[in-house]
Amino acid sequence: MPDSFPKSHLESLWAPWRVEYFQTKDAAPADFLSEAARASDDAAHLVVTRRKQTFLIMNRYPYSAGHLMAVPYRKVSDMAILTDDEILELWHLCHHAQTLLKECVKAQGFNIGWNLGKAAGAGVDDHLHLHIVPRWVGDANFMTVIGDQRVIPEGLQTLYERLLAAQSVLAGNAPPLSGPPPPQ
Repeated sequence: MPDSFPKSHLESLWAPWRVEYFQTKDAAPADFLSEAARASDDAAHLVVTRRKQTFLIMNRYPYSAGHLMAVPYRKVSDMAILTDDEILELWHLCHHAQTLLKECVKAQGFNIGWNLGKAAGAGVDDHLHLHIVPRWVGDANFMTVIGDQRVIPEGLQTLYERLLAAQSVLAGNAPPLSGPPPPQ
């Protein structure tokens, strides 16, 4: 064993935004997706994109930095109830989310999926939503494997603002995020 193990001191991981989860875990609105669907203040609900029948929202308690969810406005729990337009928009938002996450957090891969019903692990089982979780080579480190914890390296608000900026760039409404602005 190297003489640095065991350490004579403990190292600290500082992640102050995690306190939001513990403070609001039981107080969080059970219908937060429907609330976000109806809201006009997208920033307060971390809504990144709105389409005609669906929207893209940041997960307030992410599995990894940039965990997004594509959600229909209608509160449905069964995929068979979705309209063809809703299905198409959800998949388009999934593609859009991947594009944003490749730009903003340099995602190298994605876990994309549905948790339908409590038995499948759905935290919200009455309003289905598609998870888009960015991944990187080697991102399952000792904290997750041994410590059963995740460390999220960026605050939600900061990442939300970067996602909106990237979206604006992709839509052609802003100069590129890096490098000098295009010539006038």
